[in-house]
Amino acid sequence: MPFDAQQAKRYARHFVLKEIGVSGQKKLEAANVLVIGAGGLGSPAILYLAAAGVGNIGIADYDTVDLSNLQRQIIHSTKSVGSKKTGSARDTAAELNPDINFKIINEMLTPDNIMGIISDYDFVLDCTDRFEIKFLINDACVIAKKPYSHAGVIRFEGQTMTYIPGKGPCLRCLMGSVPHDAASCRDAGVIGAAAGIIGSMQALEAIKYITGAGKNLCGRILTFDGLNMNVRVHEISEGDPSCAVCGREPAITSLEDNRKDYQINACT
Repeated sequence: MPFDAQQAKRYARHFVLKEIGVSGQKKLEAANVLVIGAGGLGSPAILYLAAAGVGNIGIADYDTVDLSNLQRQIIHSTKSVGSKKTGSARDTAAELNPDINFKIINEMLTPDNIMGIISDYDFVLDCTDRFEIKFLINDACVIAKKPYSHAGVIRFEGQTMTYIPGKGPCLRCLMGSVPHDAASCRDAGVIGAAAGIIGSMQALEAIKYITGAGKNLCGRILTFDGLNMNVRVHEISEGDPSCAVCGREPAITSLEDNRKDYQINACT
C-alpha cells in the first residue's frame, strides 16, 4: 500500500535519505521490533522507533512507574506514577505516532517464556538493567538466531553492541558468565542523559538493521564516557570459539542448561 498524504509528510525526512527512501520506510512499516525494558534505555528507544515508523513494537516490562524513575525514564510522566510501565510507554509513543501497532507484555522474562515472546520479532532490544536478564536475552537470541542490541549504562558511562547470528561475538563471548556482584544504578547512580544517548543508539541500530543502511555494531562495541565526553568503538570481529552458547561446541543449547545464570540475586 502506498503511503497516504499524512504519512508522506511525517516521513518526508526519511524519504530524502538515499539509505532509507520509500523502500526503506516500507521495511520499517512491516517490521516487528521488541523492546525489553521500558526504563532509561527503553524510553528513548521506544520513542525513536515509533517516530521512525516501525510498524509493530512489542514492549516487555513487569514493573510500575516510580517517582525515582522520572529523572531518566522520559517516556513516563508524573501522572504515570504507580501505573504499569508498558501501558505508560505505549500511550506516550502512540501520541507521537498513532499508526504504530503496540503489543504489551506485562511479564518478567524467564527461561520458560522468553523463547515464545521473542519468536515473533525481527529484532530485539535489550534495555534491561540486570546482568541476569541480559544473559537470558543473549542466550535466547543466540539459540533462536535473533539479532539483538545489547546495552548498559551506569553513572555517566554506557556501552552498546549488536549481535547478528553467525556474525561477530555475543555478550557471553565477551563476559563469560553473569557478574552477580556488579554494581547497580540504584547503588552507583546514573545520569539520565547518558541513558538517553545509549538508548537512542539502540533504536538507530534497529533501524539500520531493518533497512540495511550503514554498518551495525556487529563485531564492535561502542563505549561512551559522558563525564569526559569520550566515545570509542572497539573492534571485536571474532566470536570466542569456546563460547558456551555460540562457540564451536556450545554447552548451552537450551535455556534449561544454564538456569543458574538467570537467577536474580536479591542482594544486587
